[in-house]
Amino acid sequence: MLKRAEAGVLSVAYIENGPSNGLPVLLLHGFPYDVHSFDEVVPFLVSAGCRVIIPYLRGYGPTRFLSANTPRSGQQAVLAHDLLALMDALTIAEAVLAGYDWGGRAACIVAALWPERARGLVSAGGYNIQDIPGSIKPQTPENEFRYWYQYYFHSERGRAGLVQNRRDFCRLLWRLWSPTWDFDEETYAQTAASFDNPDFVEVVIHSYRHRFALAPGDPAVEKTEQSLTKQPKISVPTIVLDGNADGVALIGGSEHHDRFFTGRYERRVIPGVGHNLPQEAPQVFAEAVLSLR
Repeated sequence: MLKRAEAGVLSVAYIENGPSNGLPVLLLHGFPYDVHSFDEVVPFLVSAGCRVIIPYLRGYGPTRFLSANTPRSGQQAVLAHDLLALMDALTIAEAVLAGYDWGGRAACIVAALWPERARGLVSAGGYNIQDIPGSIKPQTPENEFRYWYQYYFHSERGRAGLVQNRRDFCRLLWRLWSPTWDFDEETYAQTAASFDNPDFVEVVIHSYRHRFALAPGDPAVEKTEQSLTKQPKISVPTIVLDGNADGVALIGGSEHHDRFFTGRYERRVIPGVGHNLPQEAPQVFAEAVLSLR
């Protein structure tokens, strides 16, 4: 069921399923995806008695900013604060946090800095907190190639290209990042409607510039951003999922991320699965969540 909550600087649109007294589970999508990534995950969780909440992130779908004066930031810290604000608005003290890409980043940050809010963490892609001071260091040529779209977004040509071609551009990313996933046009169109959000382009462009220290951040979350420069460790029980066909993850994926986790930690490599892991392997994703109950 689609619901709405005023949470922090946003009017958040979210899907909720399951019993109101069930274990809260927040499922968090990435770029360029939306809540439909979890359509086939939800039945597994609801049948296990979970209360499942799936928000549209800022800049996606029906979620809207409450004020025209709020910066249209896509930086990592605002995503974490959006998650905390939604949990507060829904009076959820603690939940299992599960996500990938942008959503995985929000979940990792909350788990690292506010561990009392995270009963457990499922992070597709591993430790997803950006090292912005270290972003100036070049990657291997193979890894730099995978980030071509980010460098495109650093230019005004890239902004204009996203405005003009957002659906074709994001469809291309789906194909490149999930090369083994044979999605159909109906599946893509269902999600692509979320890219028509009036703030989508600004939030996306800011995200990919800020992570390389090419755009100023929102002053309201500067303290959090400073904390993240220390690459804080995560102490809550964590399951990391890696699709070994992920076309955008750095070579090796999260193979050496265990150093960022100090509590219970498990890494599961999923054969033949790409970047959009919950939509490509919903049962695997749901099983990871349920193992943290």
